[in-house]
Amino acid sequence: MAEFTPVNLVTGFLGSGKTTLLQRLLADPALGDTAVLINEFGEVGLDHHLLERIDETMVLLPSGCVCCTIRGELSEAIRDLHSRRERGEIPVFRRIVVESTGLADPFPILSTVQNDPVLTHHFRLGNVITTVDAVNGAGQLGRHPESVKQVAIADRLVLTKTDIADPVSVETLLRDVQRLNPSAPLWQTADRSLDVDLLLAHDHFALGDKAERPLRWFAEEVAAGRRSTATGRNRHGDSIRSFSLAFEGQLDWTMFGVWLTMLLHCHGEAVLRVKGILNVANSETPVAIHGVQRLVHPPIHMTAWPDDDRRSRLVFIVDGLERGSIERSLETFLGVIASPLPADAILAP
Repeated sequence: MAEFTPVNLVTGFLGSGKTTLLQRLLADPALGDTAVLINEFGEVGLDHHLLERIDETMVLLPSGCVCCTIRGELSEAIRDLHSRRERGEIPVFRRIVVESTGLADPFPILSTVQNDPVLTHHFRLGNVITTVDAVNGAGQLGRHPESVKQVAIADRLVLTKTDIADPVSVETLLRDVQRLNPSAPLWQTADRSLDVDLLLAHDHFALGDKAERPLRWFAEEVAAGRRSTATGRNRHGDSIRSFSLAFEGQLDWTMFGVWLTMLLHCHGEAVLRVKGILNVANSETPVAIHGVQRLVHPPIHMTAWPDDDRRSRLVFIVDGLERGSIERSLETFLGVIASPLPADAILAP
């Protein structure tokens, strides 16, 4: 194909709304000519009854969008998409959208597309779209360099959760964001005028519009020639870790809610994200929970269990908080004995 295919990046810190934005991307018929590289199918809630499975890592959605999970090197995943497109194994796509994890420094991902000698013959950088959490964003910008970089390099900014955030705090956050990145247009997800298609329009990475710091970061990354893995979780401090727990039996929903509220009240800034599915007493189907720092989102009553495993399962991403302290509090307060679980046995963090 004569034209270069733009590679767009959707980034944003943990819990900032990337998944919700991706769900809109995947469902929009206007983006049917798009290939989306995500971390896990389960994360974006795809309806398996509506999918045409191409192989274990790739599905075709009703919108016409090709959706793929990525393993290992990002460059390999993009090359594979290109080869399949050329051979006619998948529908022709005119753009790629890459989902980064919440802890990812965006610069290695951008450098991968810019540096890889094979990719540069067929692909170019598109838009960087960054989601910013209106509730927790100010604290994240103050504590996590990845969050600063995600905002500073963006071509498009999407402020999420403005409907539940304190208006004064939102105004302060807006000033901080616009100081980091004065050139990027900004949308609010509570604003119904948000047009997913518009986010990807004119998808050219506008490096010349960036401030001095992101220009320097990008130049350093390209000069170093580092490659990005699919997850991008290679730069954050040693204090940030993830772990998964499982426990048998049915939970008292009220008692679990009290335990989770107390945990986040005491350690909110250290709990970057907690999510899971729970086997709750008097319910035939599981309850999905999701919390970010001190904010707990409304629980979701799922229609069915994802597999035959009926254990409750929780995934934590924490900063400086030991797994043992959480296990002990579960045992003390709820009387449950938690066992370690592989991180990929539940929704990916």
